[in-house]
Amino acid sequence: MAPSTPLLTVRGSEGLYMVNGPPHFTESTVFPRESGKNCKVCTFSRDGTLFAWGNGEKVNIISVTNKGLLHSFDLPKAVCLEFSPKNTVLATWQPYTNTIANKLHLQKINDFVLSPGPQPYKVAVYVPGSKGAPSFVRLYQYPNFAGPHAALANKSFFKADKVTMLWNKKATAVLVIASTDVDKTGASYYGEQTLHYIATNGESAVVQLPKNGPIYDVVWNSSSTEFCAVYGFMPAKATIFNLKCDPVFDFGTGPRNAAYYSPHGHILVLAGFGNLRGQMEVWDVKNYKLISKPVASDSTYFAWCPDGEHILTATCAPRLRVNNGYRIWHYTGSILHKYDVPSNAELWQVSWQPFLDGIFPAKTITYQAVPSEVPNEEPKVATAYRPPALRNKPITNSKLHEEEPPQNMKSQSGNDKPLSKTALKNQRKHEAKKAAKQEARSDKSPDLAPTPGPQSTPRNTISQSISGDPEIDKKIKNLKKKLKAIEQLKEQAATGKQLEKNQLEKIQKETALLQELKDLELGI
Repeated sequence: MAPSTPLLTVRGSEGLYMVNGPPHFTESTVFPRESGKNCKVCTFSRDGTLFAWGNGEKVNIISVTNKGLLHSFDLPKAVCLEFSPKNTVLATWQPYTNTIANKLHLQKINDFVLSPGPQPYKVAVYVPGSKGAPSFVRLYQYPNFAGPHAALANKSFFKADKVTMLWNKKATAVLVIASTDVDKTGASYYGEQTLHYIATNGESAVVQLPKNGPIYDVVWNSSSTEFCAVYGFMPAKATIFNLKCDPVFDFGTGPRNAAYYSPHGHILVLAGFGNLRGQMEVWDVKNYKLISKPVASDSTYFAWCPDGEHILTATCAPRLRVNNGYRIWHYTGSILHKYDVPSNAELWQVSWQPFLDGIFPAKTITYQAVPSEVPNEEPKVATAYRPPALRNKPITNSKLHEEEPPQNMKSQSGNDKPLSKTALKNQRKHEAKKAAKQEARSDKSPDLAPTPGPQSTPRNTISQSISGDPEIDKKIKNLKKKLKAIEQLKEQAATGKQLEKNQLEKIQKETALLQELKDLELGI
């Protein structure tokens, strides 16, 4: 018998209710709508057969299959609910009253994450560094907690004020995003981040990321054999790595800060939410082929349907209190259903009914958009700000950043295949040394008087006038030195080199520096 269509749970100021999944999208009779604003929490069991919710007075459990109330508990203060893997226990969270079963004795533990899946259970723990000692993450297998020698693996590192630890589905490895609050190099406002790999067999490595900048997101494929990282100053890069931490496929750069694998692991969505426009790139990661590029503006939530074919995006309060609603998409880019809440109402939560693995088999990927009666929404095109002095002048197609195409869309040459970890590390060191030498040379170089040509710009026709005032002469000399450095940076950019943010800011100051120099020389 074919599985039923997943239900959608909707919780907001209009109450708590369920909606039938594709293709009907009608309100379900499985759960009678509970009105009011007192519903603070709800959850499905792992296999989707049970549903529990708290309404501020009681915690209730119903059978989704039989549409009947199973239990009701007087737990008005419950704010978190979770079913056990076998559906035999419902855990509720309220003021602490449980008994300790086992304890890991490790000083200064700052964070821990339990592994997913069945026994044997594992735990990753993080201890921050102090007094010159490095931070470290250790992996343990429950209940073997007797000292550091009981650890399955250990990875120590510096530059870590906090970490995010991500287990893969099979609980065989952990990815650790180590972050500092302040970037001492001054390259980023968001601190400095590094990515580490730790396996339960004792192997560990630093994941070499080819582009500098923040790490926005890291996700495991459900196969537990590869992971995707989204990183680097905007436009951000996205790369898939294998368990050796070698790059497998490079998606180039784009406006993105999140990644989502489908439940079967054969489709990957790269998206730009939050302060980005909501553009999504849907990729077939078996053949590394782009399927669609829909846009879900103002989205605060994204979730794959358990069937691996449909996608849920939503705009929820309190993150955004206007234009609340949700959309259900097919991965080929078609909107199959949309709902916008009234302007005086809010949407708080939307979630799919879960199903156990294997209930929905993976289907062949299609690249043709599926038909839909719901028209696709045209994204609003925001025009770039233009200062008043430029508004009556022609628009030029100048870009601060040139986007890098995906690996399979670059010119087919021998230099396009992914570099190894060592090669990437050496490449970054070489580029850093080259940039440092270039800047040092520009700071020490004397002022040169260029020969004016037929296409000379104002900076090439600057005279070597002497004012007789030492202070003005000093200002003129410093301005010329800055303009010379900017000229060298522009030459580097013309050769294809990726400039840092502070270097781009220097180039943007060229017009103001030229005007300042002109004003000084006019006064001579």
